[in-house]
Amino acid sequence: MPHITIPATNTTFDCNDDTIMRAAARNGLGFPYECNVGSCGNCKFELLEGEVEHLRKDPPGWSERDLQRKRYLGCQAKPLTDCKIKLNLRDHYKSHYLPKKTVGTLAAIEDITHDIREFRFKLATPNPFLPGQYGLIAAHGVEGARAYSMSNVTTTGEEWHFQIRKVPNGACTGALFDHLKVGDTVGLDGPYGMAWLREDAPRDVVLLGGGSGLSPMVSLARAATASEKLAGRKIHFFYGGRTPRDIFDAKLLSVLPGYGTRLLFHPAISMPEAAETPWTGKVGFVHDFAKEMLGEGLRDCEIYFAGPPMMAQAITKMIVELKVPTSQVHFDQFF
Repeated sequence: MPHITIPATNTTFDCNDDTIMRAAARNGLGFPYECNVGSCGNCKFELLEGEVEHLRKDPPGWSERDLQRKRYLGCQAKPLTDCKIKLNLRDHYKSHYLPKKTVGTLAAIEDITHDIREFRFKLATPNPFLPGQYGLIAAHGVEGARAYSMSNVTTTGEEWHFQIRKVPNGACTGALFDHLKVGDTVGLDGPYGMAWLREDAPRDVVLLGGGSGLSPMVSLARAATASEKLAGRKIHFFYGGRTPRDIFDAKLLSVLPGYGTRLLFHPAISMPEAAETPWTGKVGFVHDFAKEMLGEGLRDCEIYFAGPPMMAQAITKMIVELKVPTSQVHFDQFF
């Protein structure tokens, strides 16, 4: 079993058939990361001694220049020998619940929209998570795990639910949508992610989601409406799609306490010309809708968002322009 050492802090941990970043997280260390699938590059470290290999041979968050500088991705680097590495551990990245590998058995499936489906797994080894966090799913026949956010709220961790959007030609979503049946199993790993609900924040909550970003926003809404600490706080749930069939049924939220008073749902579509059914609601992009409704008041809110890259980029730009404090903005860059 390889031993990983961070000489600057005299930190040592074992890495048993795992990547260096995930092994560190399982040992309660604050190893910086975000996407967990090799895309963002936030988990890079410098290899001082030893040998590693990447699980993904050509990950988007890694370059030839990184290789020349002996910099590797913590979420992809699997040690072949004992290693010494250089990076700064940060308490911010310590996991509230240590991530674990386990097996999930599919217990139920429910369609949410025409291309989003909720998969409910029972875990062989229960592990709780914080609302807004994500896990890694390893489907049979698919190389590598994929990151998906949980949609439920749990204190025991016996079940993890995922609302997943089917991606055209997506290997993992194809396996889940087209082949997975109740009773089948997948590999699960987690929880991960920093965009969990801040119940102690004395501000109203704004949830901004679109497409594949629905799942964590639903988890956050479910937790926020049930939180005694957030009693009296308004929760604005903005969700965007291209056409009406991309918008989920409001019943998903209307069963939650305070719907229509504390919990306010604001759906919008961006392509009414392509709609197959009439739409009388808001037309436009979800970030513009939020800015139109709340304006500079967004600076006084706790903001969570998830969705396609272009949507996330537009929201980030809006937040910067409005000078929203970064400590009040929460998202995980694993799209």
